[in-house]
Amino acid sequence: MHSGEKPYKCCMCDKAFSRCEKINVHMRIHTGEQPYKCYVCGKAFNVSGNLKNHIRIHMEDKLYKCRMCDKAFRDSRTLCSHMSIHTGEKPYKCHMCDMAFGWSVSLKSHIRIHTGEKPYKCRMCDMAFRDSRSLRHHMSLHTGEKPYKCHMCDKAFRQQGILMNHIRVHTGGKPYIPYKCHMCNMAFTCSGILQCHMSVHTGEKP
Repeated sequence: MHSGEKPYKCCMCDKAFSRCEKINVHMRIHTGEQPYKCYVCGKAFNVSGNLKNHIRIHMEDKLYKCRMCDKAFRDSRTLCSHMSIHTGEKPYKCHMCDMAFGWSVSLKSHIRIHTGEKPYKCRMCDMAFRDSRSLRHHMSLHTGEKPYKCHMCDKAFRQQGILMNHIRVHTGGKPYIPYKCHMCNMAFTCSGILQCHMSVHTGEKP
């Protein structure tokens, strides 16, 4: 094979590759296949390198802790991106409209609304999607998988949003807010925000 030659062409997009193994890995972008599963938490990945990087999350200390919730991260950059959830900051701006996002991956997915690109193709039907999450949700229609389980009964659901709506059946129509302050009537969705709130009563800095 001559140097630079790329005989292996993708049938779903215009990419081409010099080696058979590379096109096999590339096809997982379209199919949503994630054969590399974490033995600690069950999260899956489409390439082995991403799994190796993920395993470090379990193996290494997470030194960068969020002061507003109980999450922690291995590097300051990821922590800064996470903080946008709490602060509402949206530094990633779309150059085609006035939308802005807290995460770069959200911007990339949004851009595809303008371009019409749908690189994530279902291997079982003709549907295609802008992002891998939408493809995974769609695949559950074919597989019947229901990963979102209710902790109050034995029901399970295909999507997290449907689960959250179901939980209101148990809470009397109210959103599920499990972390309650024992000194007032306030309640919160995660333990870290409750800890920050407690400083109102104790005077201690969170």
